[in-house]
Amino acid sequence: MNDTEKLLRECNSGIKMGVDSINHVMPYIKNIELKKVLNACKDKHAVLGSETHKALENFNISTKNPHPMVKAMSDMTTRMKITMHRTDNEIASIMTDGCNMGIKSLYKYLNQYKGADKHSKEITNRLISIEQELRTDMRGFL
Repeated sequence: MNDTEKLLRECNSGIKMGVDSINHVMPYIKNIELKKVLNACKDKHAVLGSETHKALENFNISTKNPHPMVKAMSDMTTRMKITMHRTDNEIASIMTDGCNMGIKSLYKYLNQYKGADKHSKEITNRLISIEQELRTDMRGFL
């Protein structure tokens, strides 16, 4: 598997993780505006996820799910935090932390897979932008 394929798979996995995280916190949100912001972000993830999935299909490569241990730890941490503090502020904090981890990982993958093609790097940068925008949007709910 070449750098382009590896980068696309990591983006695909990150997109799935982001959507899963948003879906996980949605039932606990009380603030309508926070729900709107997260739904809009989820929609952006879905569009980029479809594009990433199509690019992977062009390489005849399967999509990548988030690593089970990482997903389990994320789910457990989210559940614990929400159980302790069932507030929209805590949800915004959880989402901010998730964005920070996603951005950090995506930059790591851009540096790791330097040989990736321009299109896959653009997808990665668009995903970084979506995460940065969500992180900024969360500030108003902290």
